[in-house]
Amino acid sequence: MSTRDRLSRLTADLLLPQQRTSAEGEQSSLPPDATEESAAQPAVSHEVETRFPAVTPRQSGRKTGPGEMLAFRGQMLAAEGEVARLKAALQQFDGSLPTKKIDPKLVEPSRWANRHEASFSTSEFIRFKADIEHAGGNVQPILVRPRAEDVSKYEIVFGHRRHRACLELGLPVLAVISTAPLSDFELFAAMDRENRERADLSAWEQGAMYRKALDEAMFPSQRRLAEALGLSHTWVRKAITVAELPEPVVQCFRSPLELQFKHAELISAALESDRKGVLRRAEKLRQSDRMSASAVTSALVGKHRGSAAAAQEIRVAGTVAGRITWDARGQATIRFRPGVLHGENVSGLIEAIGAFVASSTAKS
Repeated sequence: MSTRDRLSRLTADLLLPQQRTSAEGEQSSLPPDATEESAAQPAVSHEVETRFPAVTPRQSGRKTGPGEMLAFRGQMLAAEGEVARLKAALQQFDGSLPTKKIDPKLVEPSRWANRHEASFSTSEFIRFKADIEHAGGNVQPILVRPRAEDVSKYEIVFGHRRHRACLELGLPVLAVISTAPLSDFELFAAMDRENRERADLSAWEQGAMYRKALDEAMFPSQRRLAEALGLSHTWVRKAITVAELPEPVVQCFRSPLELQFKHAELISAALESDRKGVLRRAEKLRQSDRMSASAVTSALVGKHRGSAAAAQEIRVAGTVAGRITWDARGQATIRFRPGVLHGENVSGLIEAIGAFVASSTAKS
C-alpha cells in the first residue's frame, strides 16, 4: 500500500468542530461599546481540532507477515516429521490384516461350510468349547470377509467351530477381516487348506465340501478340482465317494462322521453290483439298534452271516462247547451247550466279551 493511500485511510474519519455562528449568541457576547461595523462582522473561531481514529492494538499472538510465514513453515515441518514417524511405526504392520472382536451374531457361516451338525455335539467339541470359555474367547482368530450386500455383517472363510463355540457361549469372536476382495474360489481354497492342515474334518465332511463345489459348477470336473487345490485325484475321488453314498445308507450309521474311506469303497462296490439289495438291507438296519461302523458296513454289503449260512462252532479241546449264529440283520447269537456256563464263570465271560467289543469298536 502506498503512502498516499495510507494517509487517505487515516484522514478518512477526520472530524472538524462546528462553527458557533449563532447571531443571538454573538450579539450577547459583544461589549457594550462595540460599533455597528464590528457587530456586523461575524465572530469566527480559528481554533481547529483534529481527531484521528484510535489506534487498534495488535491482538495477542499476531505476528507480522514474515513472522506468520515462518510460524506456518515451522508447523509444516512439525507435521511432516509426525507423518514420517507414523509411517515408520506402521511399517512393522505391513501386510497384516485388521483383527477385532465381533459379535458372533453378525458373522454367518459360509455357503461352503463343511461342518455337519453332528460335529457340534461330540465330546471333542464340548471340550473345545470349554477351553474357549476358560480363556474368555478364542485365542486363534477366525478369518472372515465382509458380506457384499451388507458390509456390517461378515461371512466365515474358516473357523466355523471357533465361531460356533463363541456363539453358544455368548462371547465375542476374535476375527481377522479380509480387506482385499476375496472370490468364492479363494474362499473355498483357503477353507480347504486350513481344514486339511488341521486334519480335523471327517471323510464325509471333506467329501461333502468337494461335492457341493462340483454341483455349483465351481470346477468342471474332479480332476480340475484336484489340480486347483493341489491335491491328488485319488484323494478327491475317495472323499467324494463318501459324500455320494445314498442318504438311507448314511442314516444306518450313528453319525456320518463315522464313515471312512474304506467303508465307502466297500459300500459303493456293493451298490454297483446289487443296488436294490443294499438299499433293502439299509432299510432294515435303520430300524435296528445302532452298531459300529464296521458292523454296519458288513451288514450293508452282505458279508454278515445270514440265516442260510452255516453256524460257527465254538470248540474247546476238540469238543463243541457252543455255536454262533446270525440273523438277517447281522445280529449274532452265542449259544453254549448245557454245563459249559455256570454261576462262577459267567462274570468272566461277560468281561471278556465286553473287552472284545470295545477293542473292535475302537478299531472301526
